[in-house]
Amino acid sequence: MTEGKLTPRLAVAALPALLWIAAAPPAPAQDNTKLLSDQVFKNVQVLKGIPVDDFMGTMGIMSAALGFDCSECHTNAGTDKVDWAADTQRKVISRRMVLMMQNINKENFSGRQMVTCWSCHHGRDHPSTSPSMETVYGAVNPETDDMMTQAPGQPEAAVIIDKYIKALGGADKLAAIKSYVATGTSVGFGGFGGGGRVQLYAKFPNERATYIEFPDAPERGDSIRTCNGKAAWIMTPLTILGRYQMTGGEFEGARLDAELGFPGQIKQVLNNMRVALPTTISDLPGPSSQTAKESEGGIGKDRLVNVVQGTGANGVLATMYFDQESGLLVRVVRLTRSPIGRVPTEVDYSDYRDVNGVKMPFRVTFAWLDGRDAIQFKEIKANVAIDEAKFGMPISSKGK
Repeated sequence: MTEGKLTPRLAVAALPALLWIAAAPPAPAQDNTKLLSDQVFKNVQVLKGIPVDDFMGTMGIMSAALGFDCSECHTNAGTDKVDWAADTQRKVISRRMVLMMQNINKENFSGRQMVTCWSCHHGRDHPSTSPSMETVYGAVNPETDDMMTQAPGQPEAAVIIDKYIKALGGADKLAAIKSYVATGTSVGFGGFGGGGRVQLYAKFPNERATYIEFPDAPERGDSIRTCNGKAAWIMTPLTILGRYQMTGGEFEGARLDAELGFPGQIKQVLNNMRVALPTTISDLPGPSSQTAKESEGGIGKDRLVNVVQGTGANGVLATMYFDQESGLLVRVVRLTRSPIGRVPTEVDYSDYRDVNGVKMPFRVTFAWLDGRDAIQFKEIKANVAIDEAKFGMPISSKGK
């Protein structure tokens, strides 16, 4: 995965620990079908019959929960001699842990996912058993419940959403924008892909595509995410699959990202919206190797925010953080379902500028359990014609 071993805290954002699996290269026709875990990977013994994107999400959850990278569960991972199918002791134990977790939830919580890998491990390979004084007398634990409720004394969600719409330029001006194309640069996790060339395409109401090319490292391959509202795909360089269609929770997340790209429809795409207590958030820190190459657009700033959560299609949760002073959206955390818990993705927004009378973020940080991209846009053009093929199954600039 990398030349040197990552520290546990950094490992969670590297390639996910692909427990239990070895890739069986899919036939080209499978790019247009619903791929399931045991159709694509070898030696799947527990997480069978689930969409590939949900399966990959579980790998990210395990990596984050244990603070592991691939090499700590797979023989020779990170080299050209990796044996993904080999059953190491940790893989065998992991299977037992998943079955134990599922039984706990079944027998005690009517099958609801109340206990996950993170519940006990919290970034450690062994669960902690005793409280430390630093925890007892230290800072308040920043973790919140996945599902939020309407807090007493807080306004209705519509009040905060309406302030956001007004801050962007008003409903009429938002409704006038039906498409946009943004161009800029990207820095990936750990500084990888610095200077990546970014093109983002969006079309109302739910189409979105992000293409990242690496002109200084053409052998790396392109990083592409596309969604046409009915289907979504991901192409990621240097990974075990390369390209696959998202049909599970990540598809719902990709479609929600596309819908939120046209903020005037928030009240239509999210339901049961509720307002939690205000809080203070800080920009998600990146490793020094990355932030040293980033612009200073928002890094290190704290903000007092209003918190609104809504529920999207198939139970995806979207928690939105709005700057109390400006009313602008500064963060969205979406949680999608997987067999062993919800998979988080965080998108931070800053550097809002005027585009056709509407404020749009020119800086976006996209963080998920398999990496982190910091994107700085140089130009955004609204209401431009976009080839519908841009939102379909991705084809890299190399024609693969």
